[in-house]
Amino acid sequence: MSFDHKTFLDNLTAQPGVYQMLDAQGTILYVGKAANLKKRVASYFRSSGLSVKNQSLMQQVADIQVVITHSETEALILENNLIKRHRPRYNILLRDDKTYPYIHLTAEKYPRLQFYRGGRSKAGKYFGPYPSSGAVKETLDIIHKVFQIRNCDNTFFKNRSRPCLQHQIKRCTAPCMDLVSPDEYQSQIAAAVAFLEGKNDALLATIEDKMQAAAEELDFEAAAFYRDQLQALRKVLEKQYISNDKGDADVIALARDEAATVIQVFYYRGGRSLGTQAYFPKVRAEHDAGEILQRFIEQMYFDKAPPKVLITSHKIDDAGLVKRFFSEKFGLSVQCIHQPREYRLRWLRLAQDNAALSLSQKKLSAMTLSKQFSALAEVCQLPEPPQLMACVDVSHTQGEATVASYVVFNPAGPKKSDYRKYNIHDVTAGDDYAAMEQLLMRRFSRFLKQQRGEIANTSDEKIPDILFVDGGLGQFHVAEDVLQRLGVVDVLLIGVAKGADRKAGLERLIIGSEDHLVKLGATHPAMHLIQQIRDESHRFAITGHRKKRDKARLESELKGIEGIGDKRRQSLLKYFAGIKGVKNASVEALQQVEGISPKLAERIYDYFH
Repeated sequence: MSFDHKTFLDNLTAQPGVYQMLDAQGTILYVGKAANLKKRVASYFRSSGLSVKNQSLMQQVADIQVVITHSETEALILENNLIKRHRPRYNILLRDDKTYPYIHLTAEKYPRLQFYRGGRSKAGKYFGPYPSSGAVKETLDIIHKVFQIRNCDNTFFKNRSRPCLQHQIKRCTAPCMDLVSPDEYQSQIAAAVAFLEGKNDALLATIEDKMQAAAEELDFEAAAFYRDQLQALRKVLEKQYISNDKGDADVIALARDEAATVIQVFYYRGGRSLGTQAYFPKVRAEHDAGEILQRFIEQMYFDKAPPKVLITSHKIDDAGLVKRFFSEKFGLSVQCIHQPREYRLRWLRLAQDNAALSLSQKKLSAMTLSKQFSALAEVCQLPEPPQLMACVDVSHTQGEATVASYVVFNPAGPKKSDYRKYNIHDVTAGDDYAAMEQLLMRRFSRFLKQQRGEIANTSDEKIPDILFVDGGLGQFHVAEDVLQRLGVVDVLLIGVAKGADRKAGLERLIIGSEDHLVKLGATHPAMHLIQQIRDESHRFAITGHRKKRDKARLESELKGIEGIGDKRRQSLLKYFAGIKGVKNASVEALQQVEGISPKLAERIYDYFH
């Protein structure tokens, strides 16, 4: 290492900030934060006591860049952003960066509870986060059944002339038609909120009191409503283990072996488990458990407020910094507990058991994949298993809304960060060969530009060792021609041609050239791998195609109405937030849109009714 660290340290400030360590090519190897930059960076240049990870890191460092911040908390925020942007290989990286779903209670006269994902900037109240969209949808389904809260959008709500189907099947009390008063509806909302907060004993008692009061006043219709609600709620609660006095907590357990690390998170709200999620962060063997958990917590809750209690399987490195960060960013006082007792200990043990299970399942999956990759290498007569494979596919409906997919697998499975979807333009409708050519030209031309340094390769994309083409000799020859024209070498091209009966497992493989045809059979491990990547490519393409097709069809429905041009169509779609709102709008509502006369409004209404 030629870096003159003594001169650098002599001139380094003791203020808080962020430091970036770079190699000789200018690649960022590591990003760190410090309350005292001088002290923290100097610790890397000790003559002894460095961890194996830091020894390996420092052998490659050619430069260090620093950014001064006002506080250590501000440094943590900047560090997190830089890690997300550059993904340095010596940092602990949380692979799944998606935002997690919430239930959002809107701030309206007649509020609705809805699925929500994203920053919590909209007015109202939020419940969650939930571990998956499925958990949110299941909870909302219960709420609509038991509490009969509206779930329609505002355009639909404001343009009703009679109650909709949701009211008929007793999933909504129809506030749109004033069949429930604002006070009564707010009572429904309060009950739903109590359910979401886990206050179930009090909720059951309140509903029972209302039922008794209605019966005493001889309001038997209301009494029957509360009776049915009580029965439905008790039925739901019987299926869940709920304890009302245990509050909100996330339980975070780490398990690891020589090959992988898993972090299992259980989400508890009001003592009720909302579910669990397993994460497999990218870590180095030298990272200790406390450091991994701290980095995970910093990334996990960077954009979303945590519950008041975090229970961890290991002591995190700097709990004080984490608490200060949560206090400054969210105004929350958060407990970090690593030696829980009583029910929290049971929660932690459950999370640890699940973490161990997730790790063993990951290992089993990896072993299966490893065998499949080795089997494929043997079939293709490769000296070693491939490290990166891609598959391409094209999807359309009779030439409409053509979309092509490019999916990538490595020995760990699908590499979704490298997936790409392409809208195909300027080809004859239904011409799969031209669509395939355009896809491959765009994808591999970009690879070559990245290799030449003409464009940045921010996500570390690489040309695959094997490229699968779903189709027969025609598609194979198109791909072969594109690779030859671009001068792409060292890519083994494999065509996957369907058998005579188009049955899975009976495909013929065109390996490298049309002279090398192989039929493996449905039980061959290499065939299982090929089917998996082929099916994933097909799924990714058809999902993109359907989304594009449905959007185009919805927008084109208005084109069949005389007097509706592009400008008026866009005005209608914007005003009513989509074609669904236009279809449900009354004549009076349609007239509110600029350029829509009473006569045209009637024509639009008649078209859809």
